[in-house]
Amino acid sequence: MTTASSILENSKHSIKAEPRLHQRSTETQPYGTVLPMLPLDLEEPVRHEITEQLNQVLADTMTLRDLYKKSHWQVSGPTFYQLHLLFDKHYGEQSELVDVIAERIQLLGGISIAMAHDVAEITSIERPPRGREEVPVQISRLVDAHQTIVSEVRTMARRAAVLGDDGTNDLLVSQVLRTNELQMWFLSEHLVEMPLIHATV
Repeated sequence: MTTASSILENSKHSIKAEPRLHQRSTETQPYGTVLPMLPLDLEEPVRHEITEQLNQVLADTMTLRDLYKKSHWQVSGPTFYQLHLLFDKHYGEQSELVDVIAERIQLLGGISIAMAHDVAEITSIERPPRGREEVPVQISRLVDAHQTIVSEVRTMARRAAVLGDDGTNDLLVSQVLRTNELQMWFLSEHLVEMPLIHATV
């Protein structure tokens, strides 16, 4: 015989087509930690050091990515069209780097930095003003940001190799370093003073 109390008990455990909104809980893993046991043949202290350094690269890459979008929106002048397209292309390539760096951190058992206010706290890249700047200044800021990333990536790639983390070394050299070097070259060529109409004699 079904009683009112048994019906009520069953309804507590039934699936309902209602969203459970405003849920909160404790973190399942704090930032700055790595999972203790992973079948990667890399000890926990190594993974902890690597993920900490990767988060620095990630924060700087996210900042550079957003600096490209700022420049894309605010560029002006005779070279507007070319730079508008170039900045957006580089933005897309930096966005891809953001994803692979973050995924590498997670793969190593760490937690990747994600939110803009957290990125702003740890990035090494100088914060630009909110307003529009001249094109040479925009490009120079981007080159400076690339130099920051290239320098830290070279150092980190060597360290990853010493620690036996070949996967991180390969990611940093083949993707992060080479992409930043190429983009920096494209930008730097825009800062060379060359005549547009008459050749020099």
